[in-house]
Amino acid sequence: MAKKNKINESFLIEKYMEYVLDNYKKPNSIFSFAKKFGFNESDFYSFYGSFESLESHIFVRFFDNTMKTLENSKDYSNFDPMNKLLSFYFTFFGNLTANRSYVKFCLSNGSSKINNLKSLKNLRKKFLNFIDALDLGITEIKNKNLDDIKDRVINESYWIQMLVTLRFWLDDDSKDFDKTDLFIEKSIAASFELTTTTPLKSVIDFGKFIFKEKIKMS
Repeated sequence: MAKKNKINESFLIEKYMEYVLDNYKKPNSIFSFAKKFGFNESDFYSFYGSFESLESHIFVRFFDNTMKTLENSKDYSNFDPMNKLLSFYFTFFGNLTANRSYVKFCLSNGSSKINNLKSLKNLRKKFLNFIDALDLGITEIKNKNLDDIKDRVINESYWIQMLVTLRFWLDDDSKDFDKTDLFIEKSIAASFELTTTTPLKSVIDFGKFIFKEKIKMS
């Protein structure tokens, strides 16, 4: 009887992504996946309860790798909140771009629509905690209940912004995804004006950019 491999989370993630990229489909079952890569099916469940759970943790890995890169930068801790968020976006989407074929399969299955939000549920938690930890400089309301509601609404708006940026990136066919970089710059500038000051030029500028890009992509 062939000796079974000892596995860990990194092994499972690597082999799952390898299988998806080679076959452009999910494994038929955890049993067949385990058999192909030489480990016991029961060992899979020591880490994940399903392929969906594994997929969700892959996006957590992208987030964790992003934060590790930022925290290893000597400049990042001195950035203001807006530049911390910009740095996060550029680094995070750099990680996605390095794994673009897998991400496109997982999120869109050949279309530009994000139709697998289950894969992003753990990323959402991590991202909202990150947003919550940023000192966004938002004016406080002198009412705790209203202040809590305001914070939740603003945090969720940043998550929606992340999803919109993901959708834009999935559509983007520009060189080095230059249009996504521009989208990030304009959308972050606009979001900070909306949440911290009176909406001015950035919001108008971002609206014009979106309108032009939607016309081109139609």
